[in-house]
Amino acid sequence: MARLLADEHFPVGVVNALRRLGHDVLTVRQVNVSKSGDATPDDLVLEWAARQLRIVLTMNRKDYRRLHQENARHAGVLCCNDPGAQPDKKVARKIDAFLKENDMNSRFERLSL
Repeated sequence: MARLLADEHFPVGVVNALRRLGHDVLTVRQVNVSKSGDATPDDLVLEWAARQLRIVLTMNRKDYRRLHQENARHAGVLCCNDPGAQPDKKVARKIDAFLKENDMNSRFERLSL
């Protein structure tokens, strides 16, 4: 199963559903990447995830695409659109299926939910 880091705005319900599917998912808040307690800059999130060999889960396409273009040495960035009112389990199953079929190393991918 995948090692993931969910950024601060990624839905916690989906994170928990991914954990139940067997993925090793941490959240930015859980690991306190910035140590300041404030919002964590995306570049620090990606750096931390890269050092820990974790794929970043985010809904922030614009900033992470730019960071990926600047430096693609990371475990991957999976950018999802806002799942809206979809059940967390359904969203997690879509992410799970995508991760099983795709090698994310050094890639930026968009997943439509």
